[in-house]
Amino acid sequence: MAIGLIIIGDEILSGKRSDKHLPQVIQMLAARGLQLDWAEYIGDDRARIIATLQRSFASDDIVFCTGGIGATPDDHTRQCAALALQLSLALHPEAKKLIQQRIVETAPDTGQAVDLDSPDNLHRLKMGEFPQGAALIPNPYNKIPGFAINNHYFVPGFPVMAWPMLEWVLDTHYSHLFHQTPFAEQAVLVFEAMEATLTPMMEALEAKYPQIKVFSLPSVGDANTRRHIELGVKGEPTQVAAAFADMLAGLDGFHAEYRPA
Repeated sequence: MAIGLIIIGDEILSGKRSDKHLPQVIQMLAARGLQLDWAEYIGDDRARIIATLQRSFASDDIVFCTGGIGATPDDHTRQCAALALQLSLALHPEAKKLIQQRIVETAPDTGQAVDLDSPDNLHRLKMGEFPQGAALIPNPYNKIPGFAINNHYFVPGFPVMAWPMLEWVLDTHYSHLFHQTPFAEQAVLVFEAMEATLTPMMEALEAKYPQIKVFSLPSVGDANTRRHIELGVKGEPTQVAAAFADMLAGLDGFHAEYRPA
């Protein structure tokens, strides 16, 4: 079971807003001994959102989806999730209560009497229309919930809302997965080396130690660091330790200059 992230919004792809979800989700997963396996960015395009969700719903992946669950014309995620699953949208009764509670709580700010049947307030209830059978994700910021269905978890695009909601999902539904896979990583900076020279050694390490991955991150350097490659191994701790020792021996065989990363 992999973990994926779908980030929806024209504002991200146009550059009007910078995405903050990806690094935050990586961090919150790592704190729980988990790892993000894939991520996708999508604009506010219904056909593309539907196609992406159809593909992810067909998997067994745990998928977090941010953005587009409001009730304005550029919010399509709720509708697209329903279409991808061939389900109808339905106003969730608990979501209705929460939205109306929020309306009542914010009414003093407007200086007007509350009319829950006004056109504006009836329109706000669309934020509680989810695919039939969906469960709620509580929103501690303003009570307007997200929704969950088929291992997919849909939250607003606002980080102040999305992040605690995603942490609630992890801690409530997936705590049994936390820190289940032992993991280690070791690396060095190899100076003035060519990846082509190191590739056969890297391939040999992965063949010898099937529970590790070798990674190579080249850098052209900067004013403070010379050109180098961050070369390392990650995976099952025992095999990482053995593979890392073999890697250092291989670098010594090349007379390579290196230091801990």
